[in-house]
Amino acid sequence: MYKNLRLLYITTSDKDEAQKIGRALVEENLAACANIIDGMNSIYKWKGEIKEEDECVLIVKTHYSRVKKVTRRVNEMHSYEVPCVISFTITEDEGNPEYLEWLEQTSKQPFEL
Repeated sequence: MYKNLRLLYITTSDKDEAQKIGRALVEENLAACANIIDGMNSIYKWKGEIKEEDECVLIVKTHYSRVKKVTRRVNEMHSYEVPCVISFTITEDEGNPEYLEWLEQTSKQPFEL
């Protein structure tokens, strides 16, 4: 019933950056919703060194047709050289049908770039 909905997992340097990016994506109709989870600690390897940093998670809900545009917009706004943007499929028959309907309808509104 609800096809091609996506959940994007994005990491940011802090809550301010997550809010800036999330607000822009929703205002520009690239996403229906953005959720911010602050206080994440990340351990990763970057350019041969192990790093440990505090980060913030930005979860964005959108339609498949917007994923590439969202990724480009995140790259334009993000402070990282290589931002994490990973897309997960929202299965059409799992979850609250009313919410999925809202997500699908909101995700198909015209772009405002």
